Amino acid sequence: MGSCLGKKPPAPPPPVAVVTSPPTSLPLPIATDGIVSCSPPNSAGVLLYPHEPKAGSKASPVDSVGRKTTSVSGASSVTGGPRSNLFVALYDYEARTDEDLSFKKNDVLEVLNDMQGDWWYARSLASGKTGYIPSNYVAREKSIDAQPWYFGKLRRVDAEKQLLMATAAHGAFLVRDSESRHNEFSLSVRDASTVKHYRIRQLDSGGYYIARRRPFSTLQELIEHYSKDADGLCVQLGKPAARLETPQTTTFTYDDQWEIDRRTLRLLRQIGSGQFGEVWEARWNNTTAVAVKKLKPGTADVADFLAEAQIMKKLRHNRLLQLYAVCTREEPILIVTELMAENLLHFLQGRGRASSMGQLVDIASQIADGMRYLEEKNFVHRDLAARNILVSLQGTVKIADFGLARLIRENEYEARVGARFPIKWTAPESANYNRFTVKSDVWSFGILLTELVTFGRIPYPGMTNTEVLQKVEAGYRMPCPANCPPALYEIMQQCWHKDPEKRPTFETLQWKLEDLFANDGSEYKEAALSY
Repeated sequence: MGSCLGKKPPAPPPPVAVVTSPPTSLPLPIATDGIVSCSPPNSAGVLLYPHEPKAGSKASPVDSVGRKTTSVSGASSVTGGPRSNLFVALYDYEARTDEDLSFKKNDVLEVLNDMQGDWWYARSLASGKTGYIPSNYVAREKSIDAQPWYFGKLRRVDAEKQLLMATAAHGAFLVRDSESRHNEFSLSVRDASTVKHYRIRQLDSGGYYIARRRPFSTLQELIEHYSKDADGLCVQLGKPAARLETPQTTTFTYDDQWEIDRRTLRLLRQIGSGQFGEVWEARWNNTTAVAVKKLKPGTADVADFLAEAQIMKKLRHNRLLQLYAVCTREEPILIVTELMAENLLHFLQGRGRASSMGQLVDIASQIADGMRYLEEKNFVHRDLAARNILVSLQGTVKIADFGLARLIRENEYEARVGARFPIKWTAPESANYNRFTVKSDVWSFGILLTELVTFGRIPYPGMTNTEVLQKVEAGYRMPCPANCPPALYEIMQQCWHKDPEKRPTFETLQWKLEDLFANDGSEYKEAALSY
């Protein structure tokens, strides 16, 4: 299929290092090293990489002693030999254009350019073909990031969610970065219907241990040992947990086109509608599933929209809906984003009705995490509500429509009592004086919490918008919903403080929600003594 971009790709950049390619029949390399804080290269002369730079990062990698190494085109600062450009695929990827390279999970890929940005030019050792690959789909060969059991920066609650999936068996496990201790790790293991957590500590002299009596030189050795013998753990380690979701690419292709030809979009079915317009499931270039929001004609000024959308596109966080492209040269304006299963309101009124209070609080925590990021960027959402939160089939959530309300013409979305303005979610200073800040988003978040615990009930039941405005201004606050824990209602009340500056930050809300249902005892287990 031809590229929708309508031009031939530039000539690939020359390789920046000479790499002796193994034959195509080479079996999948098995990384046998882990992280060693103070060890030389292994016996094969291979540099041990603790972590790879994040996708798009320009930071230099570090060696096994924590020292920075030279760029990929240079020599290793430890071994003196050329560094390998070989990477292992963590997920399947299907080419979206003729310039892309398709690959399967566990394929070995040789990166041929300088690895800057979110897309790299690579060659598949299996097929010999070349093309562009998304950098967040691969990890350097023989690095911890390439290990199937390593999940990086993963919250404890998300680790439990992954391990308690129906597909995870007794003994399923994963290793993640410690949330509380720098340069340490946590081992999370499924034990029947529960998940146990163990700290993996570092020795000053190098190596790792769960029980001090049993140290290991590398994380790989530690995992291999407990995969053969429980040796004090709750259970012998089984298979690594499956990764629930494939990551989103930050753009459609390596040649990022912000304004795209609307003819490359094929609308399949309408999946939603609201005050801004319709939402459609669609295909871009007949390869990529996307969501397309069609703004009502005359809704927004094109110049203002493009200026704000450029800012919105640069906001990248795993709790924010990824914005891919726009079509603005004719009406209706189209906004192209990643595709999610449904919005939170539909989820709560449907398949989410069986959710436990702990699962609902987890959703709230995920939303607070995304809002914390917007708070750090001083970006105001203006329309935070369950209808603007999207839910995946696996239960993860993402914030949508952030900043969109500001772009809508005043006669379409003004601060008055009317059907178009979401009075019941809006802070009093915003409804009365049109003042929108991060703190007014905090108020709306408190209202969203009531939607969660009531499974999508409209706030202030039985009251009109006019009554809500008058009563809230007079000091009225919704009572504690049925079955809502007092600690959660206290958080709601803090969000609804009359003085905006006395409302909590989203950073505070996130940790309060994460801690709300934490066990009273230690979150981590110790390996039992065995003789």
